Amino acid sequence: MDILKQLLGRLHPLIVHLPIGFIILGLLFQVHDRKRKQLGKVIATIYLWAGYGASLACVTGYLQYLGEGYSYDSVAWHLWSGIATALFCFFMWTRLGGISLKWSFGKIPVNAYSVLIFILISFTGHQGGNITHGEDYLLEPLPNSLKTALGYEVLEEKEIVLTEEDWQNAVLYTDIVQPILNNNCISCHNPKKSKGDLLLNTREGIQTSGENAPVVLANHPGRSDLFKRMGLPKEDDKHMPPDGKRQPSKEEVALIGVWIENGMSFDKTIGEMGLEKALFASFFPKTMEFDYPDTTVEEAHRDSILKVKETGLHVEAISGTTNFLKVSALNLPSFEDSNFEYLLPVKEHIAVLDLGGTKISDAIFDKLSKLNNLTILKLDNTSITGDQIELLASLSHLKSLNISHTSFKESQLPKLEEFGHLKKVFLFNTLADRMGTHTLGEGKIILEYGNYTLPPVASDSIVY
Repeated sequence: MDILKQLLGRLHPLIVHLPIGFIILGLLFQVHDRKRKQLGKVIATIYLWAGYGASLACVTGYLQYLGEGYSYDSVAWHLWSGIATALFCFFMWTRLGGISLKWSFGKIPVNAYSVLIFILISFTGHQGGNITHGEDYLLEPLPNSLKTALGYEVLEEKEIVLTEEDWQNAVLYTDIVQPILNNNCISCHNPKKSKGDLLLNTREGIQTSGENAPVVLANHPGRSDLFKRMGLPKEDDKHMPPDGKRQPSKEEVALIGVWIENGMSFDKTIGEMGLEKALFASFFPKTMEFDYPDTTVEEAHRDSILKVKETGLHVEAISGTTNFLKVSALNLPSFEDSNFEYLLPVKEHIAVLDLGGTKISDAIFDKLSKLNNLTILKLDNTSITGDQIELLASLSHLKSLNISHTSFKESQLPKLEEFGHLKKVFLFNTLADRMGTHTLGEGKIILEYGNYTLPPVASDSIVY
């Protein structure tokens, strides 16, 4: 029975448009027939159909109210105005169909009734829209300043941002939990619209409100309806916020659970609660990685770039947002140590340099140390061994080094620890004979050796 009630209730949003269409059609026919007065009985029949449709909409709407857990206060105006609309449709049927009733108010012009039913259906539809989309649905696109001027309460979204220096001093509820609720839940659970008799805009509301019982239970996230519903799959009927509303991230939902599990404090800081930094990683400012230094240089002179290109080196801008350049010897495999002077016209602009597959040797390290803005350096498929590679430690922006397919020696690796900003080194097929991924300098530098092997599978032994 409950399944049937819920199923019929969910037909309400579909059925409710039927009487609306009939009423609008009746009004249009009245305007069209205002002079001829020939369609009275037809229009009356349309209003009779509208009455039947509105009655069905009232029944399904009431079943939806019972089955979906709406509070009476949130549906009262829509419910009673819907019933009034249905009754008025039957009244219009009697009035236009010539049926004589003691209470037909025959002296009042039909046009007055038409205006009244139009106002009634507009009001009923507006109240239904408020239930479905929220009272601020039409006003939501307006600027906050205009909404405030019109007298509407503005619940502004708040971005959650923590800093490396001060994250432990943030109050978990005020700086994290409350903004999550404001951004995702308050639009449906505030004093003006408290779905499920739930208020999430105040501490008292969070602790005590809820249609059947409070939705949070301190120290027990698994028994707290607020947390459980946020964690349900979006396609689940009980998932909150409902589909179509802004959804919290997985990290935000997890922090709601952490807050409840740790006593649901409204005043303690993250540090006082002893929570791990990793829980809040998504709220730290995102640092973007670029293939060039976080500084600016003047644009390289066009003649300087042409001079480098004339040597056979390829030169291109890294992006349209920086003046730093990428230089490659891909088309100049004969490049050797003495040819470093080719790079001098644009040495301050080189951020990415690819000398892979050329004839350079360890002597190139001393020369490369003059490229102050070098960020990414590729020396793969060359004869270098790593001797004097420590000279590159002066390059304060160098973060990536590719020395794969070289004679680089394992004994040279400790020198890389002195590189202040180096993050990744590619060592595939070198004399540093290892496999997989390792780290250096207490994990600051990632060493990629490659040489990964895959376990054999049964199909490998099949002969076709």
